[in-house]
Amino acid sequence: MLNATAHRHQVVIVGAGFGGLEAARRLGGQNVDVTIIDRSNHHVFQPLLYQVAGAALDISQIAWPIRHVLHRFKNVTTLMAEVSGVDAAHRIVQLTDGTRIAYDTLILATGATHAYFGHDDWAQYAPGLKTLGDALSIRQHLLTVFEQAEREPDAEQRRRLQTFVVIGAGPTGVELACTIAELAHEEIHEDFRHIDTRKARVVLVEAAPRVLSGFPETLAEYAQRTMQQLDVEVLLDHPVTECRADGVVCKDQFIGAGAVFWAAGVRASPVAQWLDVPADKAGRVKVERDLSVPAQPEIFVIGDAATLQQENGKPVPGLAPAAKQEGRYVADVIRARLRGSAPPAPFRYRDYGNLSTIGKHTAVVDFGKVQLRGRSAWVVWAVAHIYFLIGVRNRLLVALNWLWLYIKGERAARIIISRKT
Repeated sequence: MLNATAHRHQVVIVGAGFGGLEAARRLGGQNVDVTIIDRSNHHVFQPLLYQVAGAALDISQIAWPIRHVLHRFKNVTTLMAEVSGVDAAHRIVQLTDGTRIAYDTLILATGATHAYFGHDDWAQYAPGLKTLGDALSIRQHLLTVFEQAEREPDAEQRRRLQTFVVIGAGPTGVELACTIAELAHEEIHEDFRHIDTRKARVVLVEAAPRVLSGFPETLAEYAQRTMQQLDVEVLLDHPVTECRADGVVCKDQFIGAGAVFWAAGVRASPVAQWLDVPADKAGRVKVERDLSVPAQPEIFVIGDAATLQQENGKPVPGLAPAAKQEGRYVADVIRARLRGSAPPAPFRYRDYGNLSTIGKHTAVVDFGKVQLRGRSAWVVWAVAHIYFLIGVRNRLLVALNWLWLYIKGERAARIIISRKT
């Protein structure tokens, strides 16, 4: 068993997303041993995954090796492994390979995955966008469909292949639908000889009565108008009842499609089952005000795996800034406990605004009393995202890629990789 003979306080962090990584960095260099575990060897800047899926950015520009990010902290050990469960009674984290890791304090920052609302079989026809692998798979599928359409002799099949359906009109769905529309309608139409990609149909399907439900209605209406100007069809009040290989059924209407992508909901990782504690409908653990598990103060759950009501009655949103704040807060709680000092005040989320792009020139930004739309909002969105990227090199490369895309309309990451390549 790892950590069994260690003398210093042992903190184990499961998940190297925004919350887990922030906690590890905050505890770096402290008088504590930290082990961070993730099934991947990299941290991903999830808000820009859709740009990898849409061939605007390369994976190296939004993902970084966890070991490199944390290498200067000699008290932090990084493990690439998958967790199968937690033995809370004996304070053990169990890995799928049988390894057992002891902890004194445990931080579970395992995030969330796609929710298909009881239809998990739809995943094979409508992949979601949560990981780097998802983004690469979507990009591969997207580009391959155009190649298939180029050599398809039947006109009806060509139309079907060039129809793309995105299910879910939250920020991810809106951003993905818009980047597909711009790719097809503006940027690759001169590359093909037998198809006109400008005729590609991009359909955004939403069960609710409007897009971007987390934004004020005026910004949502602006977003919808802008999407329609990009030739994105928006179908509201259209719950999906079936996903299959050749398209989707929504509100008794069949839409034949060459590709279907899922952005309609999330389900928390199985942390609640590991700990045998209460969870909400999405599987998120109901945590205390200090983000600890009820009756288990040595275990914290943060990010998309946790739910906590704010003073206004709304839950802390599942956003990157919230996860970072939670990771920082939990690290401060642990440091206070080790010093024997008073704990920080209960966690309070600081809302710095909500942002979403609508294509490569436009965005909506909600700062509460201040709302922005159009190009000025896009500038705010771009600056915010570049600021949060790790490393000067990554910030520069992303900025240059965006500049090239907006001036030339060319996407640099349009390579299809086959097994024979």
